Order: sequence, then C-alpha cells, then structure tokens
Amino acid sequence: MIRIAVLGDIGSGKSFFARQLKIPLFSADQVVQNLYDKNKKLFKKLKKLFPKNLNYFPIRKSQLVHIINEKPDNLKKIIKIIHPMVRKELYIFTKKNRNKKVVVLDIPLFLENKLNRDTDIIVFIETKPNKLLSKLRQRKNFNMKIFKLLKSLQIPPEKKKLKADFVVKNNFNSAKIKKVAKNLLDQIIL
Repeated sequence: MIRIAVLGDIGSGKSFFARQLKIPLFSADQVVQNLYDKNKKLFKKLKKLFPKNLNYFPIRKSQLVHIINEKPDNLKKIIKIIHPMVRKELYIFTKKNRNKKVVVLDIPLFLENKLNRDTDIIVFIETKPNKLLSKLRQRKNFNMKIFKLLKSLQIPPEKKKLKADFVVKNNFNSAKIKKVAKNLLDQIIL
C-alpha cells in the first residue's frame, strides 16, 4: 500500500486537497471530532483533568478553547490524552485498507509525531503566508492565540517542504486544486 501524506501549514488547504484525491482518506481532524462527539471515555478523562470546564457530553471545541485560553499548557495535557486514540484509529484505518493500492493521510502533526515511513509519499501544500492568514481570519471561530500555540507545536513549513516529494501551490482556486490532485495521483500510481 502506498501512503500519501498531505502536509502544510495550518489552513493551507491540506484537507481539501486530500479529499480531491478520492481515495481512502484518514483525516486526523475528523477522527478527533468524532472522538469529541462520541467517545465517553475521552470525555471522562478530560473531565477528570478539567472538572470545572467540562460539564456536558459531547465535548464542544469552544469548551476546549476556553480551557486552553485559561492556561496554554493545558493544550499539551489534552494532546497527551487524544493522540494515542488517534494513533489507534490510524492503525485500524491502515489495517482495514491494507489491500488498497493507495491511501491518503491528512494528519497535521504527521512528522512531529514520527508517523512517517521511508516509503511514504509526502505532498506539501504551499500557500502565501499573507493569503493564508487572511483566509484563516475569515473563519467563524478563528482565535489568534490558539493559532500561535498550535503553530508552536509544528515543524516550520519550510522544513516540511524540504521533506516533500511533491509541492502543490495553493492559491485557493478549487478547480485548479482538483485538477492538480488528479494529475498527481496519476503520477503516483503509474
């Protein structure tokens, strides 16, 4: 099985690009959202850590943002609980799709968590920083403090780009990205 890992900066369009490949997709963000929505064991673990802040299930991102805003170190505590669950889901996804020719991995901290293998094909989504920030600020619940905190956990985009087998320039033109995704997949599965 060929694993295509899609990397890039926060808000660069990684998830959109990954979906355009139209192959089995592991989206860490979607897995985390499903855990927040459906996993009572996760809720109980987080409730034990933050009893004043988590009063009801399912977990809402706004609750977690509040917890992190109160004390930025809380992000690391949350990550320590969630990441092993995401790894388990990645293992299940890989096992389920082991007979597929190609899968795509959309995992924001892919390199940081040492999930990469020598055989992975890395696609880096490149965007102009000013355009990226402009797009992010348009998001409904954009929080600059959280954004900076999340960026501090990530390898700088320039270093990720150096590890890439392919670089895709994203100017947020969806028709162009769809075409690039199809062409790139055709190159990979020749």
